[in-house]
Amino acid sequence: QVQLVESGGGLVQAGGSLRLSCAASGRTFSWYAMGWFRQAPGKEREFVAAISWTGGSTSYADSVKGRVSISRDNVKNTVYLEMNSLKPEDTAIYYCAADSEPFRSNLDAPNSWGQGTQVTVSS
Repeated sequence: QVQLVESGGGLVQAGGSLRLSCAASGRTFSWYAMGWFRQAPGKEREFVAAISWTGGSTSYADSVKGRVSISRDNVKNTVYLEMNSLKPEDTAIYYCAADSEPFRSNLDAPNSWGQGTQVTVSS
């Protein structure tokens, strides 16, 4: 089972940038599609970005497309979320996730979750 720990969250001004990291433990990290979700107060958890097990394909929510880039380093067992042109509405707890089955291109059924890292964007 993949264990996930997020880091890199914090306070940033609108228009700024931030990079989130998700460190994974477990020998099968590279077999799984990975991604990020976020949840703001009073809102449901929403999908942000995903990357295939090979790292060859990515997908993004419309709300962040063009401002966010997901990547992974299977040697370091880490997935990243680069965020630019941040807006106050990006304020949320960001969660790293791994799919429940290996060798998937899409994050179809996340089953492993990190504890979350807070991102706050001030105006």
